[in-house]
Amino acid sequence: MSFDLKRIRSQFPSLHITGNGTPRIFLDNPGGTQVAKPVVDRMNHYLLHNNANHGGAFRTSIDSDEVLHEAHAAMADMLNANSPDEIIFGANMTTLTFSVSRSLGRWLKPGDEIVVTRLDHDADITPWTMMAEDRGAVVRWVNVREEDCTLDMADFESQINERTKIVACGYASNAVGTINDIQNVIGMAHAVKALVFVDAVQYAPHGPIDVQKLDCDLLACSAYKFFGPHVGIVYGKYDLLDRLQAYKVRPADNKPPYKFETGTQNHEGLAGTLGAVEYLAWLGEEFGEGFESQFSGMSGRRLKVHAGMAASLQYERLLSERLINGLSQIPNLKIWGITNPNQLDRRVPTVSFTLKGWTPRRIAEKLAEQNIFVWDGNYYALAIMERLKLQEGGGMVRVGAAHYNTLDEVDCLVEAVRGLQ
Repeated sequence: MSFDLKRIRSQFPSLHITGNGTPRIFLDNPGGTQVAKPVVDRMNHYLLHNNANHGGAFRTSIDSDEVLHEAHAAMADMLNANSPDEIIFGANMTTLTFSVSRSLGRWLKPGDEIVVTRLDHDADITPWTMMAEDRGAVVRWVNVREEDCTLDMADFESQINERTKIVACGYASNAVGTINDIQNVIGMAHAVKALVFVDAVQYAPHGPIDVQKLDCDLLACSAYKFFGPHVGIVYGKYDLLDRLQAYKVRPADNKPPYKFETGTQNHEGLAGTLGAVEYLAWLGEEFGEGFESQFSGMSGRRLKVHAGMAASLQYERLLSERLINGLSQIPNLKIWGITNPNQLDRRVPTVSFTLKGWTPRRIAEKLAEQNIFVWDGNYYALAIMERLKLQEGGGMVRVGAAHYNTLDEVDCLVEAVRGLQ
C-alpha cells in the first residue's frame, strides 16, 4: 500500500522534537495521541480571532458559534451520524458518561438490569454501577476469556434478558487491544429492547466508525485519542436525546445537543476537534484511494475521513504484527491478549505484556531512559487487571502504536525490552 510515513509524520510537529539528543518514540498513544498540525492551527486561530461566549450579537460571538457548529458537523461526519444535533461535546468521556447515565437512570425502576463487562475501562463501568445503586437496579457482569482476553460471548448472551434495560460495552479494550463484536452485542440488546452505550474511545483512533450501521443508541469517544485536544464526545440517536431529561440550568436550550452541553464549553477544544477531523479527511484524500468503495452512500469530507481511517487500520495491522512477533521471541515475556497472526483484525495495535522479574513500572522507567514512551499500571481498566490477577503486581506494560509510528520504532522498542534480560 502507498502510505507515506514521511508525509504523515510531517503533520505532527511534536514527532520532530528530540530529548537528550535522541528522537522521542511515542508508543504511549492509548493514553493520548500526539496532535496534528491542523488542530494547533484551528485552536490558535480560534483564540486569536473568534474567542467569545455563545449567543452574542457581535462579530466574534457569531464567528465563534459558527466554529462550534462546524465542530458538531465534523464529528457527525466522522461517526456517520444523521445530524450534527446528535453530537454532544463535554469535558471528557468520563464526565459525559456520568451525565448520560444519570439521565438514563430516571427511566429505571428497582429490579431493572444493566449489563457491563470486565474488559472495559472503568469509565464505562462505574457510571453504570453507581447509577444502578442509586436506582435499585441489578448489575450483571460479562466475563473475559483469560487465554486471549476476549469477551465470553456465550456468557454475554446469558446475561441479557427481558429485564435488561442498558448494555454498556467497549468497542475496543484500552488495556489489551481486543476489538469486541459490538454489532453482535447491539443485536442481542435490541432483541430485548435494551439501550446500548458503546465506549469507542480506544477504537476511534484506529478505524472507521459508522453509528448508523452499528445502530447503537449512544457512543462515546475522546478527541485527544484521535490526534486532537482534550475534549469528550457522545453521539446519541436524536429521538433518544430529545426524550431524555438533561441536568442543566434553566436558561439553557431545551433541545439536543445543547441541553447536555452544560455551561460554557471548551470552545478552543471544539475548534481543535474540527482540526482533527480535517486532518483525518486529509489522510483519506492522500491515502484513501481504493478504500472509498467500502463506504457507499458517503461523499465529501465524510467519505474522506472513513477512507483515511480504513487506510490507517490496514497499515496499523503491520505494526501489530511486527510488535507481537518481536515481543513473542523474548524469553519470560507474556503478551496478554490476541497473538494469533490470523486474528490480528480482532485487535487494535495496543499490546500489553508482563516480564518475569520486572515490575511494569521499572520497565517503563528503563524504556523512558531511552526516550521510548510507554504506559504501565492498569490504565483505569481495573476490572480486567483484577480478573487476570495482575493489579497487585502493578498491572502491565502497555505499548500502543498509531498510524504515524514506524516499523523501525517498533523494532527499537523490541530491542530495548530484549536488552532488559
